[in-house]
Amino acid sequence: MATAKKAAAKKTTASSAGAKQAAPSAADMLDPMKNLKGMAERLQNLNLTGGAGKLLDSGRKDLQALMQANEKSYQGLQTVVQRQTEMIKTAIAEWQTAAKAMPGKDPKENLAKLDELGRQSFQRAVDDIKELATLAAKSQADAFDVVRQRIQANVDEVTKLLQRK
Repeated sequence: MATAKKAAAKKTTASSAGAKQAAPSAADMLDPMKNLKGMAERLQNLNLTGGAGKLLDSGRKDLQALMQANEKSYQGLQTVVQRQTEMIKTAIAEWQTAAKAMPGKDPKENLAKLDELGRQSFQRAVDDIKELATLAAKSQADAFDVVRQRIQANVDEVTKLLQRK
């Protein structure tokens, strides 16, 4: 029994000596700010010139490419909305002009003008839809091209790394 107590005391002394050198105390572990400061110091002292630095640089470039693609997509959407607004304003102005020109004339002639205006408006609407679809497709193609280029750059980087080893 006495030997068991002595062995336990030796383990406690050895573990407490090792704890002072290698592991933080219980009080340190409970203080999150102290842990964060220690982690920040360790991260600042990391040597990032090797693979980790390349990985961080690659991630930064990926984020930049996504931001650029998002910007192109947003600009394209703005262009589509502006064009739609112009189209609607033009259509409203044409209908207002036609409505002002009709009163006091022959009803058959008015109906013929409305019919012709309706046909022209329908054709213009079809043309406008094609134009808007083309604008949207171009915008998305530009955004996708940015992402595609970044993916290709990633593939090239990995290929170079694999060729070295």
